[in-house]
Amino acid sequence: MLRLLLRWFLHALALLIVTEIVPGFHVAGFSYALVAALVIGLLNATLGLLLKIVTLPLAILTLGLFFLVINAFILRLVSGLVPGFYVSSFGAAFIGAAVLALIHMAFRALIDRQ
Repeated sequence: MLRLLLRWFLHALALLIVTEIVPGFHVAGFSYALVAALVIGLLNATLGLLLKIVTLPLAILTLGLFFLVINAFILRLVSGLVPGFYVSSFGAAFIGAAVLALIHMAFRALIDRQ
């Protein structure tokens, strides 16, 4: 349970880091980042999983890069659902998805090392 809360906190922190790096990516505060991280996680577990299964042949052809498009779509969708979380364009969402993936990999490496 503690590990799940730590990951939720780190995902929210990652959203705040992406806000500083990617233009067009805005989070109003840490509480909004927590809500956005929760909604992103829920949508990735449901709609994201379905989209990744349906587009698996395309993802194989692009060596997995198409998953960034799906993650960008999820970010844009959450932008419309969560107040205080805004992604201005699909391009910003795509770059944000790539940066989020890199930050999540770094966080996962830190968590799994312990």
